[in-house]
Amino acid sequence: MKEQLANKNVIQGKAYNFALSIIDLYRKMKLQNEYILSKQLVRSGTSIKANIQEAGAAQSRKDFISKMSIASKEARETNYWLRLLRDSKLCEDVNFDDILTKSEEIIRILTSIVKTSQKR
Repeated sequence: MKEQLANKNVIQGKAYNFALSIIDLYRKMKLQNEYILSKQLVRSGTSIKANIQEAGAAQSRKDFISKMSIASKEARETNYWLRLLRDSKLCEDVNFDDILTKSEEIIRILTSIVKTSQKR
């Protein structure tokens, strides 16, 4: 249980800071007149923390797992949009390496939380 709580506390801060990075990237994309993919990115990238926040008020372990699973899915979707933006070169002067690394770290942590919670 201590490991799960430690991971949960770590993910809270990482997901919030990640959302701030996504918002910053969204602003840069809008300046480059990219409005379609940027909206997809900001929606999924900021909803990760929102779902983690909801999991904190879960009514049961099943509810907690469900919310954290949704957060994990949103993290994976965000990672997809980031890779697509990087590979399509739609956003000039944006280095995606750091934010992709953060995205992958969040995915790993959420996957661990969900798997650990399912075993208990």
